[in-house]
Amino acid sequence: MTTNRPTLSLDALGKKCPIPIIMLAERIRDVTIGQTIEVLADDPAAKTDVPAWCALKSHEFVQSAELVRGWSFLVRRSY
Repeated sequence: MTTNRPTLSLDALGKKCPIPIIMLAERIRDVTIGQTIEVLADDPAAKTDVPAWCALKSHEFVQSAELVRGWSFLVRRSY
């Protein structure tokens, strides 16, 4: 059974593009294959950047959720 609970959460709130993606790229290997990382971001560019990065790097973009401030993006490590 898979879960959408993140193994690791990255707080990129208040950070501008491309910092949320850089943080994700630097930390993706901190979780094992199949585990998830949550990226918290409030830069509107993250809404397109995170899914695009996942497609480019062949990781699974699981979901996004709107928060009071910004969004939560869930990414599953694929390799």
